Amino acid sequence: MTIRQAPKVRIPALTIADAFGMVIADELPLRFTAYDGSSIGPDDAPFHFHLATERGLSYLVSSVDPDLALARAYVAGDLILEGAHPGDPYPMLVALKEGIKFRRPSPTDALMLVRTLGLSRFLPPPPPPQEAPGRVRRVIDGVRHSLGRDAEAISHHYDVSNRFYELVLGPSMTYTCAVYPTDDATLEEAQFEKYDLIARKLDLKPGQRLLDVGCGWGGMVRHAAREYGVKALGVTLSEEQAFWARQEIKRQRLDHLAEVRHLDYRLLEETGFDAISSIGLTEHIGIKNYPSYFGFLHDRLAPEGRLLNHCITRAHNRPTDTGAFIDRYVFPDGELTGSGTIVASIEDAGFEVQHHENIREHYARTLAGWCRNLAENWDECVAEVGENTARVWGLYMAGSRLSFERNEIQLHHVLATKTNGEGASGYPLRHRF
Repeated sequence: MTIRQAPKVRIPALTIADAFGMVIADELPLRFTAYDGSSIGPDDAPFHFHLATERGLSYLVSSVDPDLALARAYVAGDLILEGAHPGDPYPMLVALKEGIKFRRPSPTDALMLVRTLGLSRFLPPPPPPQEAPGRVRRVIDGVRHSLGRDAEAISHHYDVSNRFYELVLGPSMTYTCAVYPTDDATLEEAQFEKYDLIARKLDLKPGQRLLDVGCGWGGMVRHAAREYGVKALGVTLSEEQAFWARQEIKRQRLDHLAEVRHLDYRLLEETGFDAISSIGLTEHIGIKNYPSYFGFLHDRLAPEGRLLNHCITRAHNRPTDTGAFIDRYVFPDGELTGSGTIVASIEDAGFEVQHHENIREHYARTLAGWCRNLAENWDECVAEVGENTARVWGLYMAGSRLSFERNEIQLHHVLATKTNGEGASGYPLRHRF
């Protein structure tokens, strides 16, 4: 008796472009080429992606998070994007957001992909040096939002290069959402208006004491001292920010009123401030720490004092993890939630909320301005921090702009007061700002 062997199924080899096409659901709106000479997509597409190396291919196929996979290949220089400036890849991100839909390959297609690419391609290469460890790995380095781990996270993002920030942010050295008073206002005019709006909301007056937590390069501290005659104290975890801020305070001859310390806010002992501004810090402290954070600020305010909290929020209050790209390349340990959670936490700490507004569209404009600065100063920025880091910033800021425009994230101001023992808040019958 002769036993016949089943014929072997021949699985045709595919090119890298063929493999890419197998996971795309609709017609490709861009041109894709690879180092093996293959290509897919229209020749006249406005944007062109070129996969230049085998390492880049491994980045793309070894991560379960497509955003992180693309970021790794792009940051490392293995994925080359043509058709948009690396300092402002916004148009390309819009095309990707609107035009590319991925699909899960069938078992047969998956087998063909593995055969074409090879099993070794699914082993992740070491990530680019600009990438921070994942959250699980960072636990080894300390408890999340401990003094040491927060200092490391802030240093990862802010201690890059003061000159780089000058080129990207402009003369104001302000790395938070601006407020555009008119459609044709410049970025600098909008940053001045932001600080002044906060000063008006806090009702600052000469001789008062202001605490600015997470003060950055001291923009609010200088504005309050220069424009309102306020004695202002700022604290920041970034040593580079504190150094720059002190130099600028001296240059503007404001050191009789303004001070910036390299200090974790939790170690600040002074109390009795007339006003507190928290501009862009809440995103870094962790949602579970809101009660202690706002409780700390409440304890530092004098009765009838005011708090202005300015922070990025989500468009909802459901628990949502920060994306892997933002967590590893931009804001390690950063967390966002909805404005309702912020308001509830402020009220639970004993504050009376007086005013609450969303200015998300202003942040989209602010990010467009920063991307424009990065693109216009690209060569000097690259010379300062390296091309890979500069690419991280262009990708992050352009992507954030798109998220603000589409109401995926927002920017909220919450103004609150500390009532005295008799319930008096010191707040007028109507807003005056």
